[in-house]
Amino acid sequence: MTREELKNILPHRDEMLLLDEASREGDEARGVLNIRGDEWFLRGHFPGAPVVPGVMLCEILAQSCCVLLADVMSEGKLPMYTGLNNVKFRAPVRPGDKFETRCSLKRSKPPFYFAHGAGYVGDKLCVEAEFSFAVTENVLCSQKS
Repeated sequence: MTREELKNILPHRDEMLLLDEASREGDEARGVLNIRGDEWFLRGHFPGAPVVPGVMLCEILAQSCCVLLADVMSEGKLPMYTGLNNVKFRAPVRPGDKFETRCSLKRSKPPFYFAHGAGYVGDKLCVEAEFSFAVTENVLCSQKS
């Protein structure tokens, strides 16, 4: 899936759509973000030695996982993080890196989904985490001004 195709699943836009491409291979979602170096989250983190913040790596994992929920993600739905567990940062991700994710759902009890994800640069494991999220109604879409 391209960024434009991902917009049919994910509500994220502009700088918060953190995938260049994604795919589903059986029960595994895979995502790619090429770290260019001009991303907003690298400004100031850290001057002269930019490193992708860990929280952004976790967000990339979660967005990748949503590919597995394409059938439940529709307009008016929001995937909301509900938990992060056993997060381990193993190696930094820097400008010029091709950050690749591998995520799988471990269990679900709609609207809650529980997953495991890992992110790599090449063969090097950079982050792994267990996380959960809920697919909710976007109440902001339904509110009248």
